[in-house]
Amino acid sequence: MMKPVKPFEPIITDDIPIEENWVGQVKWDGTRILTYNDGNNTVLFNRKLNERTKQYPELVKIDTYFSEMNCILDGEVIALKNGKPSFYEVMKRDRLRNIKDIEVVIEQLPITYMVFDILYLNNEWLLDKPLKTRQELLEKVISPNKYVQLVPSFLDKEELYQVCMANDLEGVVYKDLTSTYVLNGKDSRWRKKKKSKDLVAVVGGVSYRNGTVNSLHLGLYNENKELVYIGSAGSGKLTTKDWKDLTSVVPTIIQNECPFNEKPSLKGMEWLRPALTVKVSFLEWTNMNTLRHPVIESFVTVPISECQF
Repeated sequence: MMKPVKPFEPIITDDIPIEENWVGQVKWDGTRILTYNDGNNTVLFNRKLNERTKQYPELVKIDTYFSEMNCILDGEVIALKNGKPSFYEVMKRDRLRNIKDIEVVIEQLPITYMVFDILYLNNEWLLDKPLKTRQELLEKVISPNKYVQLVPSFLDKEELYQVCMANDLEGVVYKDLTSTYVLNGKDSRWRKKKKSKDLVAVVGGVSYRNGTVNSLHLGLYNENKELVYIGSAGSGKLTTKDWKDLTSVVPTIIQNECPFNEKPSLKGMEWLRPALTVKVSFLEWTNMNTLRHPVIESFVTVPISECQF
């Protein structure tokens, strides 16, 4: 069996490349999956090198969509909800452990493999070939079907981003057509520009690392004026000094009672009297009414009473 590899990753950008040798591709809200076929067997692994062959048996019959001797394909497995890719739908498949029910799940949670790169073909590594060449090879060896599609590339990168935003898709990945493929790497030849939303939330608790606050536990008020937990954020634009300053302020507003209407199952935290507000950007609301990928932008002076759903 082929040894699984960690895929090339894009960096985050706020800008859209204008050069002609760049293309844009829809950023699908799914899970990264690499397909390995050695001519006899097909196995699937995610970006963290965890095997996912049993979760997606539709992709194991590689001769239904691949015409050559052997390969390593790179792509995104997606699942749709209300006509749009849903990370939480595909995670139901990805986290499936009761494999004996897979035939039922295939019907209930259909997936599509959006293939965008090829790393290995007919006993030859393609890592040093430019993306344009790899894409041309993909077109020749992949025959799209019910479960497998090729990701199209677009030259009008600005328009693609606007269309993705208008349709509430996750974002766009921009790629340099001259780029080689770096295993377990990340650089500016691939860039991703994601949608984001923002809101102002109340800080209802904090957690520490080595005596310094490193995570904020956030809430919004509902119509009954109860503070509802919406998630925790430890990443963002706060500096080391900002975290230290916050740590010095926290003792003045610590309280014993949980300020949230339902106590979240979090460890090693201190509850705070609702007094601090922060601006937070995030990708979307989860099915549990919490923020997906929240990022702290800044502390703000918005009154806590205005932090509402």
